[in-house]
Amino acid sequence: MPHRQPHTAMISESTPAARIRALAAAQRDFFNRGETLTAAFRRTMLRRLDQALRQWEQPLCEALWQDLHKSPEEAFLTELSIVRGEIRNHLRHLRQWMRPERRPTPLKLWPSTSRILKQPLGPALVIAPWNYPVQLLLNPLVGAISAGCTAMLKPSPATPHVSQTLARMIAEIYDEEYVAVVQGHRDVNAVLLAEHWGVIFFTGSPAVGRVVMEAAARHLTPVVLELGGKSPVIVDRGADIRIAARRIAWGKVLNAGQTCIAPDYLLLHRPLLEPFVGAFARAVREMLGDDPQQSPHYVRLVDDRAFARVSSYLTQGTVLTGGRTDAAERYIEPTLLGGVDPSSPVMQEEIFGPVLPVLLFDEREEAVRLINSREHPLALYSFGPEKEAAGMLGRTLSGGACLNDTIMHIANEALPFGGVGNSGMGRYHGRESFDAFTHRRAVVSTPTWADPPFRYMPYRMFRWVKKIL
Repeated sequence: MPHRQPHTAMISESTPAARIRALAAAQRDFFNRGETLTAAFRRTMLRRLDQALRQWEQPLCEALWQDLHKSPEEAFLTELSIVRGEIRNHLRHLRQWMRPERRPTPLKLWPSTSRILKQPLGPALVIAPWNYPVQLLLNPLVGAISAGCTAMLKPSPATPHVSQTLARMIAEIYDEEYVAVVQGHRDVNAVLLAEHWGVIFFTGSPAVGRVVMEAAARHLTPVVLELGGKSPVIVDRGADIRIAARRIAWGKVLNAGQTCIAPDYLLLHRPLLEPFVGAFARAVREMLGDDPQQSPHYVRLVDDRAFARVSSYLTQGTVLTGGRTDAAERYIEPTLLGGVDPSSPVMQEEIFGPVLPVLLFDEREEAVRLINSREHPLALYSFGPEKEAAGMLGRTLSGGACLNDTIMHIANEALPFGGVGNSGMGRYHGRESFDAFTHRRAVVSTPTWADPPFRYMPYRMFRWVKKIL
């Protein structure tokens, strides 16, 4: 890959409001014609997306490099492979997921039968962020296609090369009345959110999530909100320091910390401070070399505003390791920050960068109290003997968690991914992606060959009816 150049030359043009409204109307009409309902149609559309990802792998990787300095290896591992794995999972199980579910029927409803039908919620709106701009736009799309919805896709303007490449790819494989991409900033979001959708899937910050939920409330539209927050990582007595430092460092330098489930702050058993700092610094060198700025595998901050915000955190504590910056490249070295005041901005705001504040504790109860005094995070990580780590999980609440690891729960497509409270609502990946865009419709079928009289007024034999209710 060539040396990274700023992406300021490319600015995605906003899609006009009139065109957005016309696309939304066209998708409603297409959905109402019922063409998305068959398993054959859905499987064909999933295969098209899988084939497109193979054909467009190089352009997408080049766009990710231009916008984020993301290496082809990291682009494949954290973006393309995850979407393709999701597609394979849906193709493997779609017919089973679509099948009606028989449910038991109580004696009081004899001779009826009961089942659950799986039906698409309708035209879907997917609004994606910039940090994983391919994965977080297309993974929800897989669920929408699988469930039989149409989809309006809104990528982030902060990664314009990726957004334009995705728009070209989608236009090549789908008619816009089925799947379309629109571009723009928050003014475009406002136009989109004014439309009546069957379901809205939003990934981003809690602040914007509240805006999305408020807009959805006007039509009582169901929402999936994949948000964020400050995900803690605990390193307790008995932890393998080398392994803990390596896995935490990897979780923090991946995408330069611009990951919604990146470790956001470290709760460290006090006697482990010195060995952990040394092990963390060694782990960074092993992954990125003596000068991470020269590594082809180290991502940059997305824009100047993000760089200014994250670099300002370096003044809110003592740099234990790292700390070098380069504003021209939006580069911040992986940094451990000690002596942090829990009330300072670095401990109040989601960092979304390669800075990891360190707070020390003497007893586990201190760590539990601190975690529970804050909003529920999207992830929680705990390193130490498994019994004690599991005990910490049992006394806290988060969207997902790992014991003696970071990030990896997102890689298991058999596990649901989602937040709780401030970190989101609803979940997806695998079967949960299908369910996120599906209405589970309860149906009772009653034959006419028998018509028991006891349900009708004037309620004859009521003394016996009470016994079976």
